[in-house]
Amino acid sequence: MLPTAVIPPRFRRPALVAGLLAAALVFIAPAGHAADERKPAPAAAAAGKSLPPSARLDINSATEAELTQLRGIGEARARAIIAGRPYSGRDDLVKRKIIPQGVYDEIKDQIIARQK
Repeated sequence: MLPTAVIPPRFRRPALVAGLLAAALVFIAPAGHAADERKPAPAAAAAGKSLPPSARLDINSATEAELTQLRGIGEARARAIIAGRPYSGRDDLVKRKIIPQGVYDEIKDQIIARQK
């Protein structure tokens, strides 16, 4: 930063405000991004491998907490999945417009729709 003798008095305050704002963004912005991060997917799913049927999450009986562990499924989508039960197949989530196709493509190998 330039010494104050070089900056005319009428520009000192805006320069100070701009500097403080820039410093605040450096410290505040990373904290905001940390809150947006989702929980990581299970190791097998992250590697692109399909889980065996016995290890998949049943969308007809899973709790809201279990559903939110899936990538792209937050609290609102988990509640929508629960409200739309029962499902005859896992692709019903897209057919009924509960979740978008992109989210379904990411989680389809981690879920199952078991019939009672």
